[in-house]
Amino acid sequence: MSAGGGRFVFLESNTTGTGRDFCAAARARGMRPVLLSRDPGRYPYAVLDGIDTVVLDTSDPQAVLEACTRLDPVAIASSSEFFVALAARTAAKLGLPGPDGDAVERCRSKDTQRAVHAAAGVPVPEFAAVTGAAEAAGAAERIGFPVVLKPVSGSGSVGVRLCGDADQARAWAERLLSDGSATVLVEAAVSGPEFSVETFDGEVVAVVAKHVGPEPYFVETGHDVPAPVPAATAAGLGATAVRAVRALGLGYGAAHTELRLGPGGPVVIEVNPRLAGGMIPVAVKAATGVDLVDRVIARAAGLPAAPRAAAAGHAAVRFVQLAGEGRVTAVAGLADAAAAPGVAAVTASTAVGRELRVTHSFQDRLACVVAAGPDPAAAARRASAATALIDITVEETPR
Repeated sequence: MSAGGGRFVFLESNTTGTGRDFCAAARARGMRPVLLSRDPGRYPYAVLDGIDTVVLDTSDPQAVLEACTRLDPVAIASSSEFFVALAARTAAKLGLPGPDGDAVERCRSKDTQRAVHAAAGVPVPEFAAVTGAAEAAGAAERIGFPVVLKPVSGSGSVGVRLCGDADQARAWAERLLSDGSATVLVEAAVSGPEFSVETFDGEVVAVVAKHVGPEPYFVETGHDVPAPVPAATAAGLGATAVRAVRALGLGYGAAHTELRLGPGGPVVIEVNPRLAGGMIPVAVKAATGVDLVDRVIARAAGLPAAPRAAAAGHAAVRFVQLAGEGRVTAVAGLADAAAAPGVAAVTASTAVGRELRVTHSFQDRLACVVAAGPDPAAAARRASAATALIDITVEETPR
C-alpha cells in the first residue's frame, strides 16, 4: 500500500531536537502528520507549521488505540523517549510497521537493560538496583568508589551523579527517591572518553564522540561526527553497540547507544530505542549524508530509504550552556550564528520570559549549533565560533 496522502500519527513529541523535523519529513514524503497530545501547547511548532492535532490522554493506551483506529493512519511513531513503546504497541495492534514493544520497554528500564546485557555477555559496569538510601550506600561500597547513581528511567542526564563515598551515595539516593524514583541504579564509574553509536536496523551509521561537562554531573556539551578516533577503535565501539542492540531484541529502526571507552575496551552505558537527541541526527546528516529522521519516517511508512546525499565529511555540535539562574530577558544572535560559515542548523530551547534554574541536565542547554567542515578541527572551530555569536541574557531574580 502506498503511503502517499495518508496520515502519519505522532504520539507526543520531544520538545527540543527532532520533533518538528519528524512532521516535516512526513510531509516531504507526501503524508499528513497528525499529533496526538495531552497538551499540544507544549509544541509551538504544531501551530507554526499547521500540524493537525488531537487532544487526548496519551498515557491511556486504549484512548490512543481508539484515536488511531479512527484516524486510520499509514504509520505511527513517536520522537518522545516516554512514548516510543506505546507507539510501537499501538502500531502492532493496527498491523503497521514498528519496533517490538517489549524490546523497547526493556530499554526504558535501565536495571532491566543492565540485566539483559550482563546475561548476554555484553560489557556493562558492575551494578545494583536498590530501593532505599542505605541500600544504595551499601551497594556502592560493595562495587567500589567512585560510583554513578541514576534513576532507572529517564534521559538527558536527569538525576545522574558521580558519588565518591558512601555519604554522597546515600544523600543522592535519598534525593532521587524523594523526587519520585522508585528504584535507583548504582553502578561502577567507568573511566575513559564517552561515545555514542547511531544504528539503524541493527547496522552502524555513525560513531560519535561526546563532550561532557565537569563532574560530578554528566551534561553533554558537544558532539563530533564521526568520532576522531582510529578506525579500529571506531569499529570496536560499533561492534559493541550492535551486540547491545541485538541482545535487547531491537532489530528495527533507530537506536542510540552510549558507551565509555574504558581501560579494557568499550563498555555500554545504555541503549535508547530511538534517534539520538542533542541535534546528533542533524550532525550525522551534515557529516555523512544519511538522513536518519527521514529513515525513521520511511521505515514506519513502508517506503524505501532515500539515497545518501552529498556531505561535508565532518560535523560538530556545540551548546550554549546556562551560566546563571534567573529570567531570560533577551535572545540575540541566532540569525548571525545561522549565517556563519559551515553552519547547518541553529536552535534555541529557551525564550524571553522563561525562568531558568540549574538542573545539571540537558535542560541547562539554551541553544545549539551544528556546523560542518572538511575535518574535525574545522567543524569544531566553526561550531564554537557560531555559538559565540549567540547572546542569551539572563537576569537574576529572587528565588
